[in-house]
Amino acid sequence: MRKVWAVIRREFVERVRSKWFWVSAALGPIFLATLFFLPLLFAGSGGPERIVVVDGTTTRFGERVADSLAASGTFKVAARVAPRAGLLDSLTRAVIARRLDGFLILTDQTLEAGIAEYRASNAAALQEIAELKGVLGRFAVSTRLQRAGIRPEVVDEVQLRIDLQTKKISGSTTSGQSSAQSFSLAYIMAILLFMAIAAYGVNVMSSVLEEKTTRVVEVLVSSLRPFQLMLGKILGVGAVSIFQFVIWGVSGRLLLTQRAALGGGMASAESGAEAFELPQVSTGTIAIFLAYFLGGFLFYSAMLATVGAISSSDQEARQAVQPVIFLLMIAYLSIWALSSNPESTYAVTISLIPFTSPIAMPVRWAASIVPASELATSLAMLVLGIVAVTWIAARIYRIGILMTGKRPSVKELARWVRA
Repeated sequence: MRKVWAVIRREFVERVRSKWFWVSAALGPIFLATLFFLPLLFAGSGGPERIVVVDGTTTRFGERVADSLAASGTFKVAARVAPRAGLLDSLTRAVIARRLDGFLILTDQTLEAGIAEYRASNAAALQEIAELKGVLGRFAVSTRLQRAGIRPEVVDEVQLRIDLQTKKISGSTTSGQSSAQSFSLAYIMAILLFMAIAAYGVNVMSSVLEEKTTRVVEVLVSSLRPFQLMLGKILGVGAVSIFQFVIWGVSGRLLLTQRAALGGGMASAESGAEAFELPQVSTGTIAIFLAYFLGGFLFYSAMLATVGAISSSDQEARQAVQPVIFLLMIAYLSIWALSSNPESTYAVTISLIPFTSPIAMPVRWAASIVPASELATSLAMLVLGIVAVTWIAARIYRIGILMTGKRPSVKELARWVRA
């Protein structure tokens, strides 16, 4: 154990002394601050859309729509004009010249058949399109009901909007966490887990490959066994990653406590709430995150250390590492499926398989209630996977670390495992 500890200390000190470690440690809080405050900045800096309403209706429908859009704050109605020859071409040229952002075309068919048209330089602005659809739909329903003889005050009561508040049930309590906050937490956890497991696992591979190509490993294995060297490297790099997470956690905590003061001049509280809903992070969530990070790191680091041991150059290592990273990406690319339907057969399956559970299970945990039996099964299978992969990796590592030249074939790797 003393020799393993020496390798752990060497890996830890060598990386912490590097200036790039502190650069990456500083970039984490900067990324967090950007994630929280940049939406506030953009929310406050964007002005209303300048539009013209082309009113071809024979009722007051177009006037009511134009007044409502002007009062919404999302749009600035420059004019409400009746259609005439050449008007649409003139408005199109105004949009191209950036004098207008767009124009809305209304006719009697808007009420009769629900047909309207919006032409703009940015037709993919989701917030603006949603606002247009809401105003048009609300006044179309109101006008149709009034034409049917229903009193205006009854129409107003019928169109009263429902404010649906979502609460997450966790254990025996109901938290104040909304659906948007649950998704934000799941998304952030998936990104951090993928980046950390992949980045630090590749660091293990690079360290092994560097010592192999420079022949330093030949000196090292004369003093300790190959398995001790591999274990020391994995644990040493893991300690560095945990240290960096501590730095990020403390910095993130400070940013969150000061977010009101830092964001007060950029946008209103309401704009900030619309731009980004801050997730609530419980102690259980932190424990799940750390458990699956450590499990995923150990699982993939053993495989990536093997990749470094069987490779003779950076090019070979980059080619051999792709299948390993693809396994990790399966869960990362399934964030939407895991968040929208965390109880599906697919979500449950990939949260149990050790290759994908380090990302899939924390995402499911953040998005819904995970039964204790499934969580225990997932952790047990991950531990068994770590033991199995480490055993196979150690048998390949002890031979591959001293071999150079051609990369071994799958048949040769199988023979090394049986040896």
